[in-house]
Amino acid sequence: MEPSLTSVSTASEFSAAEREAGRLLFAQPWDFATAASSLESLPKMRGIEIAFAGRSNVGKSSLINALTGRNALARTSHTPGRTQELIFFSADPNLTLVDMPGHGYAAAPKDIVRAWTQLVQDYLVGRANLARVYVLIDARHGLKDADTPPLDALGKAAVSHQIVLTKADQVKASELAERIEAIEAALKKRPAAFPHVLTTSSRTGDGMPELRAAIARLKAERGA
Repeated sequence: MEPSLTSVSTASEFSAAEREAGRLLFAQPWDFATAASSLESLPKMRGIEIAFAGRSNVGKSSLINALTGRNALARTSHTPGRTQELIFFSADPNLTLVDMPGHGYAAAPKDIVRAWTQLVQDYLVGRANLARVYVLIDARHGLKDADTPPLDALGKAAVSHQIVLTKADQVKASELAERIEAIEAALKKRPAAFPHVLTTSSRTGDGMPELRAAIARLKAERGA
């Protein structure tokens, strides 16, 4: 029998206490907080922020919904005009989730793409309470050339980041293990990158307890 998604992830070993902390953290009533289209409109910093980045259609909204247990949280917040903004979700007073615009979205006008690209860069450099960016990668495709500029930007800004594979249930476990190994080898060249990869499936819920535990651990480490 093929191993489960979590058994092939080298980052899935969390204590029972961390898993319970993660469960309780995301059992709270998460809701849309605000959207920011400029540095001036960013909310006041409090506690820590965890951001989610990735190519368009990588499954960011689905992951945020699965993570928080709110089936339409991210979709409800992404009303027309907000797709090029930073979307903030809150529940815990010391933790905020941030949905970043998907990179590689070529259908938007060039001036809009430039504007939100600059916003993201400014956010990465200037947000002192940004604890980590989870970079979502489609497990079916792995790292692509389009992922290089965002990863380079995170490295340049010295922002801690970690790869999270989405849609992992659509990949055979043996192939998934090979993909994880290849990505982790590539991450060794990036000092700001967390060395291990998390695997998730928003459809089945696999990997969500581990991601919740990882965020709870990070929150505890930052004393938030």
